Amino acid sequence: MKKILTGLKPTGDLTLGNYIGSIKQMVSMQDEYDSYIFVADLHALTIAQDPKEINERIRNFIAMYIACGIDPKKNTIYIQSENEFIPAISYLLECTTTYGEASRMIQFKEKSKQNANFSVGLLTYPILMAADILYCDADYVPVGIDQKQHVELARNIAERFNNRYGNTFVLPEPLITKVGTKIKDLKDPTKKMSKSEDNPQGVISMFDDVDSIVKKIMRATTDSDNSIKYDPDNKPGISNLINIVTSLSDRTIEDIEKEFDGKGYGEFKKYVASVTSSHISEIQKRFNEIINSKELDDILNEGISKSKELAEKKYRIMCERMGIVRNKINN
Repeated sequence: MKKILTGLKPTGDLTLGNYIGSIKQMVSMQDEYDSYIFVADLHALTIAQDPKEINERIRNFIAMYIACGIDPKKNTIYIQSENEFIPAISYLLECTTTYGEASRMIQFKEKSKQNANFSVGLLTYPILMAADILYCDADYVPVGIDQKQHVELARNIAERFNNRYGNTFVLPEPLITKVGTKIKDLKDPTKKMSKSEDNPQGVISMFDDVDSIVKKIMRATTDSDNSIKYDPDNKPGISNLINIVTSLSDRTIEDIEKEFDGKGYGEFKKYVASVTSSHISEIQKRFNEIINSKELDDILNEGISKSKELAEKKYRIMCERMGIVRNKINN
């Protein structure tokens, strides 16, 4: 079975858009691959974080993903920073990577322009990302088109290392995920729902209570003609609500349009609010069962044990092949 790896950076709150557009796809892929899912907390540190907030988010993210359907029996789940061999591998890879390669990364160029006092970690984190991918010999990394460059860098680094020191790494490939349903901001349906958005009224968090969810949907921006028709270009607000309810209820667009033909926006919004709040409430129920449970720690302990075993073996092989080992090892 081919191996797939996904990292989750614990910044901001997970949104309904994350769930519909990304997490549901991950759930659908977990039967097809040997899946590794980790919380990329070291990557989050390229920008200063509140220690208490990031600590809470790490557990919350893992528990929420499991509550959303990520099966611990089908996925190796772990926290990046608990595997000390990954940063060690990253350093060895840094020593085979040029400054030009690292500085050409799109996100580095954009973020370094925004803040002239950027950290060195912002420059080197794509190499840490390469270490995340290469230590476990991931065949595929699911990414959007904007992240493809990072997987290509990991592949280039791996190929160079293999050519210089001997065959050590599997060459990973980006798995460009099919475009999931893109959920838009409730207040400005021309842009996507984002966990970093400044206006919380346009964003449904997976941690929102029922009252908040209902209020946000009832206040969602629509238009003035009062017809329930799917037309993203001319009716982005209503089309966004249709996308939400069809994604959570497995109903078709045509079915929704037919049921609400001749009915007003108020009635339709009440239906969307009911379906959405009920669905998220069920996920939150499971989340609350596991967030502070022994089950979550057992999952993480098992995951990091497997992750460390692979990473240490890969690190020792790299050290031997680079000539920085006292005693030869059998690999």
